[in-house]
Amino acid sequence: MLIWIPVDGSDATLSRITQVINLSKWALVHFEEGETRTVSFYDTREQSAEAWADFIILENRFENYLEFMEEGMMVLVRRQEETIEEIMEAFKFKELDEAGI
Repeated sequence: MLIWIPVDGSDATLSRITQVINLSKWALVHFEEGETRTVSFYDTREQSAEAWADFIILENRFENYLEFMEEGMMVLVRRQEETIEEIMEAFKFKELDEAGI
């Protein structure tokens, strides 16, 4: 499954989630069998060859997420996690919130 995360840099271990309006890069996480397989970084989501992503994880529930829902993505929001690693660990254990709830 593919997961988009807006981040402030292009280092898989140091990048932190940020609001979409402030992002430096988009992180595309390939997540399979309970593990992060790869993390790729893009300036825009359109630069990725992937036509479909399953999820997007946003920094907070006050961001405009309707665009992502219209594209068919499930929108999740972090609680306290900041790094990609922390977010993916929370994703694995279903500790992220759904947007709008």
